[in-house]
Amino acid sequence: MHRDSRLQVKRNPLVLFFTAAIVAAMLFVGIHIARNNRANGPAQGQLVGNAAPDFELQTLEGKKLKLSDLRGEAVLLNFWATYCGPCKIEMPWFVELQKEYGPQGFQIVGVAMDDASTEDIAKFTKEMGVNYPILLGKESVGESYGGVGVLPTTFFIDRNGKLIAREFGLQSRSVFVDHIRKALGQGEAVQAQK
Repeated sequence: MHRDSRLQVKRNPLVLFFTAAIVAAMLFVGIHIARNNRANGPAQGQLVGNAAPDFELQTLEGKKLKLSDLRGEAVLLNFWATYCGPCKIEMPWFVELQKEYGPQGFQIVGVAMDDASTEDIAKFTKEMGVNYPILLGKESVGESYGGVGVLPTTFFIDRNGKLIAREFGLQSRSVFVDHIRKALGQGEAVQAQK
């Protein structure tokens, strides 16, 4: 019995080592794939620098909103879902950013990409204090932007309707601020001040 317990102790470190090695390998592969997808995604190669695809979707209030109606404003277009944990983290930032940059001609537009009912989405956004339009998403709109297989996926559109950046997943608030400033045409001014 004493000998068996020593044998188990010797096995446990090996099991832990191999488990850690497998987890590390999986993380390495996952990060590598994510970086490749980010660098080589369809929107990065085909959409960034071009006009953002126009669409018309229904708001939670039942009205229609067309992206082209926002021409002249910088737009943060955020594809999200009520079940998305990272989306819940960034939504309070978006509320703050809308308050801060909205008076300068900036508009956040959220596109709900889940199967929750309109009532559930409205309840969720009210609880989150959302102060920007929420649209009921369609797969065809996501596809026109190169696909939104990762939620959240966020696009930044300048005042002329040109797509200037795309971000997959949760980003730091400073990444959003940098893209917003560029979309507003403040990118050069920010660089000159540094």
